[in-house]
Amino acid sequence: MNSPALVVTFAHERDLLEGAHRLRHAGFRLRDVYVPYPVHGLDRVLGLRPSRLSWVCFVCGAIGLLGMLWFEHWTAATDWPINVGGKPWNSLPADAPVAFESLVLLAGFGTVSALFAVCRLYPGRASRMPSPRVTDDRFALVVEQSSAVVNTQSVRRALGETNVLSIEEWSGRILSVSDPS
Repeated sequence: MNSPALVVTFAHERDLLEGAHRLRHAGFRLRDVYVPYPVHGLDRVLGLRPSRLSWVCFVCGAIGLLGMLWFEHWTAATDWPINVGGKPWNSLPADAPVAFESLVLLAGFGTVSALFAVCRLYPGRASRMPSPRVTDDRFALVVEQSSAVVNTQSVRRALGETNVLSIEEWSGRILSVSDPS
């Protein structure tokens, strides 16, 4: 993803939402958005699908629950049956607490692992931020330059009267730390 792009910087989230809405309706492809905090409604404006992370959590939890129930039944009733005080070997109430804990453990680990895999987060990965201020008080849209018609003037025309701070070209590397504003 080192293809050239344009970074459009805004000072307020309402300007970011309006700019993203205008650019999407003008036919521009938005590659990414950088914001200092979660912005309500941004996923709808960008046209993102709902996350499938909840399904990953459910599947990992179900595997943990069923796997532990099977393991406890196998160890208590099949592999090493011991009659303790006349209790049945396959007692489900005795297995429930440990099975629940394994459900929670595998659901948590599976969800975090899936999130890291999808986001390509791993130790030692260098940050690729378009501007150092996007983690403090700036909002940035990254517009993909897939053709020659995507340039600074066409993006500025599509944004219209939106309060844009700057439009800069970005190759995927970190821009300079000096920011005039």
